[in-house]
Amino acid sequence: MFYVNVPIGLVALVLAARLVPATTGGGVRDTHLDLIGSLLLGGAILSLLVPVVEADSGGLSRLSWLWGAAALLLTVFGWWEMRTVAKGRQPLLDPRLLRTSGYASGTGIALVYFVGFTGIWLVLALYFQEGLGYSPLRSGLTVTPFAIGVAVSAVIAGRLVSRFGRWVTLCGLTATVLGLIATALVLRHATGDPPAWAIVGPLLVAGLGGGMVTSPNMTLTLQHVPVRMAGAAGGAVQTAQRIGAAIGTAALTATYYHALILGGHDYARAVSDALLTASGFMLLALLMAFIDATRGRRGRLRQVEPNRTATSV
Repeated sequence: MFYVNVPIGLVALVLAARLVPATTGGGVRDTHLDLIGSLLLGGAILSLLVPVVEADSGGLSRLSWLWGAAALLLTVFGWWEMRTVAKGRQPLLDPRLLRTSGYASGTGIALVYFVGFTGIWLVLALYFQEGLGYSPLRSGLTVTPFAIGVAVSAVIAGRLVSRFGRWVTLCGLTATVLGLIATALVLRHATGDPPAWAIVGPLLVAGLGGGMVTSPNMTLTLQHVPVRMAGAAGGAVQTAQRIGAAIGTAALTATYYHALILGGHDYARAVSDALLTASGFMLLALLMAFIDATRGRRGRLRQVEPNRTATSV
């Protein structure tokens, strides 16, 4: 399946050569590549994810020391990036982004949301195919209502985010949590063919919420980022999402199989526990979005109040 990316990559290379403007200025010799920063960050991410990826073979205990290495590498990476900025060079990830309004909170929401979001489809596929004996095609069609919900709400959310801001993602996360909890409860108590039809509504609600999270959150996270930092800032958010996806896939799969073993191969209980675990991560992202929304509202009120006072004077 990875070969699918080869023709896509080749087309992208051709389009980039034709459409991306040529750089101006001093050329390659004057371009600073933060190779040390790249190695430090890459090593930190690798050390963070390897124990999680190897969780099914005892990696969480056997390789947990790598998390200490990850913390050390991230600390050194932060110091190196500040040193790079102090020298007037271009860092891989500018530390000043953390002081940019909405960036740190948006990146955190993206990471936590993807921890809960990504692993859902794996555990649902395991449940439908191993537990109920569905074919891969039927399993995929069963979760199609979520995709339909995302496609519908993403278009609407894109138009609303500039007006309502963080409250769009807040509403989206609320709908996603409610839809996933409902899906978990339905699957826990239904057996046979009915689950495929019984979860159409809950999955549609979850999808309508999901379409109001990812893209609007990216918009809100990057809206105050200076243009010169936009590329690195967007890449960092994407990296946070990939880290969350890797952690979530491993965590939800581990939850699924743990519940399956403890419950005597009760597939309904296993998938329900995994979905409820995902809902817990979604609730954490919801709390983060609520804090960010209320903090932004208080900030706007503080700006309006002096203006009213000045006008009355």
